[in-house]
Amino acid sequence: MSDFNIKVPTMAEYIAEGKQPEVLFWVGCAGSFDDRAKKITKAFVKILHEAKVDFAVLGAEENCTGDPAKRAGNEFLFQMQAMGNIEVLNGYDIKKIVTACPHCFNTLKNEYPSLGGNYNVMHHTELIKQLISEKRLTVEGGTFKGKKITFHDPCYLGRANNIYEVPREIISKLEVELVEMKKCKTNGLCCGAGGAQMFKDAEKGDKEINIQRTEEALETEPEIIATACPFCNTMMTDGIKIKEKDVEVLDIAEIIANAKDL
Repeated sequence: MSDFNIKVPTMAEYIAEGKQPEVLFWVGCAGSFDDRAKKITKAFVKILHEAKVDFAVLGAEENCTGDPAKRAGNEFLFQMQAMGNIEVLNGYDIKKIVTACPHCFNTLKNEYPSLGGNYNVMHHTELIKQLISEKRLTVEGGTFKGKKITFHDPCYLGRANNIYEVPREIISKLEVELVEMKKCKTNGLCCGAGGAQMFKDAEKGDKEINIQRTEEALETEPEIIATACPFCNTMMTDGIKIKEKDVEVLDIAEIIANAKDL
């Protein structure tokens, strides 16, 4: 992937020019601050740029959606964070949001409406599929042609929002061999990071759940484990390191961007 040199405009800059973007890219805490997840953010920005999508970000005005607080049981903190974000989003008259994080996606889509935040919210795989369907983005196998890839379903994309086929349809366009784990789709296994588990110590047991999930992925003998969530990416990457296997863990946005050498 080439060096990142794309200027990403903020909503404040757009409004100052009297313009409104096609879509707001909600980057999320992981995509903004986690070094590994930043690569996913950059890959998705390159895809948006390649497809000539007119987009902007909130920049410093973006706060955490409140998902970790809510899942950990702190409803008061969640509502404080949510109301602050809704005030900013409504102030900019935002209609359409895309995010690469299923946690942000689920919260913005399903939790914000009752607090006055009503938006058309898309996961980045949904927008990528739409761009391909509209022929704004072409996809070919490239360096991934013929590779064996297994896809791990993020809980907040799959079971929470019933989005199973979209990521697989994108992967299938890359001329790769898509192999399914025994536990997939509606029967998929959590990586262990959801429900704010990402931020607490593991509970007693014989095995970390991300190790269990990594082992299930490795049973398919993949060259790449594809994910569509920064939390899942971290958990599966940690699992691969512990198992000491030469398998890449890549977000779908990274796979598309790398295939096109963006």
